[in-house]
Amino acid sequence: MNTVRKNPPQPAPSRIAGTLKVNRPAPEAPSVEAADPRRKPKKEGEQGGRAGRDSRPDDRRAKDAKPPRRAGKPDARDNGRNGARTDPRSEGRSSVRSDGRTSSREHGAIPPGPPLTPRTSTAEGLRLSKVMADRGICSRREADELIERGWVFVDGKRVSELGTRIDPEARIALAPEAKQEQAQRVTILLHKPVGYVSGQPEPGYQPAMALIGSDTQYDHETAQRFHPSQFKGLAPAGRLDIDSTGLLVFTQDGRIARQLIGDNSSVEKEYIVRVEGTLAENGLALLNHGLWLDDRPLREATVEWINDDQLRFVLREGRKRQIRRMCELVGLTVIGLKRVRIGKVVLRDLPLGQWRYLAEDEKFA
Repeated sequence: MNTVRKNPPQPAPSRIAGTLKVNRPAPEAPSVEAADPRRKPKKEGEQGGRAGRDSRPDDRRAKDAKPPRRAGKPDARDNGRNGARTDPRSEGRSSVRSDGRTSSREHGAIPPGPPLTPRTSTAEGLRLSKVMADRGICSRREADELIERGWVFVDGKRVSELGTRIDPEARIALAPEAKQEQAQRVTILLHKPVGYVSGQPEPGYQPAMALIGSDTQYDHETAQRFHPSQFKGLAPAGRLDIDSTGLLVFTQDGRIARQLIGDNSSVEKEYIVRVEGTLAENGLALLNHGLWLDDRPLREATVEWINDDQLRFVLREGRKRQIRRMCELVGLTVIGLKRVRIGKVVLRDLPLGQWRYLAEDEKFA
C-alpha cells in the first residue's frame, strides 16, 4: 500500500551566491471527499458549473487552491458572507457543545426582553396622576393620595390602583370627600423681611415660616384663625433670597405650587429694585431680552426706570438670584429688592413680618 509523507524532507540550501529562485508549484490540495470520508461524491452533471474554472493550467489551479477546512470550525473569512444567510428560524436557539454547555448559535445576538405588559404599554394611555396634574386638578403627589383613598373616578368608575393608565381624553371626577379636603388646604401670603431665608434654615438665619403664627396674622378679624395643624404640608411656592423683602407664598395646595413654580409656569412676578453704578450703553435693552445665565438664555422680561436709582422688573421665570446677576452683567449693583406682585395677587398694605390667607376670590392667574 502506497503512503504519502505529509512532511517530505527539504533540500539543503544552495551555497552558491546569486542562485536563481526556482518557483515550485504548490502541492495540490486534497479533494473535499478525501478530507471528509463521510461526504458523498457528487454526481455527474454537478461538475458542469466548475468546468470553466477547472480548465485553467495546472500550476494556476494549484496556486489558487485552498487548504481543506477542519470539520466544525468555519473559516473566519466566511463569517460576513454566511451571517447574511442565517436561517431566521434558528434565532434564539441554543446548541449543545461536546462539553455539555450550551452556546448561542447567533454570536452577539441580544436576548429578547420581557414583553410589554398593558400597564407599561404606551398604547394604554397616560398615568392617571399625570393627567390630573396636567389638568390642574391637583399635584401628582396629591393625585396618588386621592387614588389610594378611592376618591377618583374615571368615566364614572372608581380607580384605587396606583399607576393606572387612562385615555388622555377621559372624564375625571373627584369624590365629595376629596373636594372638601382640597377646600380646607390653605395658602398664606407673607411679607418677608430681610434676613430670613425662604426655604431651609441656614446657619445664623431663621426660615421665613417661623414668622407664621396666630400673633402675626394680619386678617385675624375677617378670616379663619390660624391653627398649628396647618403647618402640615405647608411649603414655600418660590424663593426670595435672604437679602430681599416682599411677597412670599406658602401653600398646602399642589395646584397652586404647580401654577407658580412648575416647569411651564409663566405667572408674572413684579419687583422694585434699587441700583447703583453705571448702566452699559445697551444695558436696558439687554435686561429686557438677550442675557444668558447658567449657559441658558433668559425669557423675555419687562424692565423700565421708575426714577434715577430704581428699576421695575417683571419676570416670567425664577432663577437663583436672577435680578442681581442680570444687573451685574450690565454694570449695575443691586442695593435693595422688593417683590410687590405675583400674578394677580398684590402685596398692597400687608405689614412687614405679617401674613394673611389667600382669599377665596383671589387667583394668581
